[in-house]
Amino acid sequence: MPDLHRFDVEDVEYLRHDGKPLLARFYRPRGKGPFPGLVEVHGGAWTMNDRTVNVAIHEALARSGVVVMAVDFRMPPEARYPASILDINFAVRWLKHHAHELGVNRELVGGLGTSSGGHQIMLLALRPSDPRYAAVPLPGASADAGLAFVAQCWPINDPLARYGMVKANGNMRLVQAHDAYWPDEAAMADANPQRILDLGEARPLPPALLLQGTNDDNVTPDMADRFAASYRERGGRIELHKFPGQSHAFIARDPAAPDAAKALETIVAFVRRCTS
Repeated sequence: MPDLHRFDVEDVEYLRHDGKPLLARFYRPRGKGPFPGLVEVHGGAWTMNDRTVNVAIHEALARSGVVVMAVDFRMPPEARYPASILDINFAVRWLKHHAHELGVNRELVGGLGTSSGGHQIMLLALRPSDPRYAAVPLPGASADAGLAFVAQCWPINDPLARYGMVKANGNMRLVQAHDAYWPDEAAMADANPQRILDLGEARPLPPALLLQGTNDDNVTPDMADRFAASYRERGGRIELHKFPGQSHAFIARDPAAPDAAKALETIVAFVRRCTS
């Protein structure tokens, strides 16, 4: 990918709970804006990692002329679902509210998430105005949390099905992560992008991208295909790109590998198409 822009990196506090700040790492292209904006939500089974884990994705997008806001959010043991969704919803509204000073086109703000972050950003895309998720006020703001586009990398689009799979195969690390984040299986069923689509709850649907490795034992084998089919059946436009033999989180594992480079190019090209 050509380096179209140099960029600056800065950590900014975007929200505070009980005196504890939540930070976002901004990647801001140099040059004349306004630029498209993107809120990035990291993965980690809803319970670990932070805004620094997907640097290869952040930098590729910033070089292409996108302002990236990679966010921290509340996680267990500090807080369970839906606390993280409230923080991410707030982050989108915060970015739109501060768009002018950050050089962002507020009409071209999208989202990207990896793994459990892919679940969370898609849940926000399908329910941008849900009062449960928009409950943290942003004084003086008029923008909602709607997304112009959404990209997912190896997402957990059906957390209830994934919970059943990891219980069945004895993956106790992921079972414990589910139990730490989710109050119960009813919450997994309700905050479930696959089920939301199947019930016809979400309209309209933003353009979407889904990247999935075929050797990913963190998701059920049919999860990506089922979600893409349902998205199209509900009138949405979604691009599903599969990477043969690749496992979970393959970009972060080796960003210079050929498939990782191809995946980064695919993400950048998708965002360009959605924002040109």
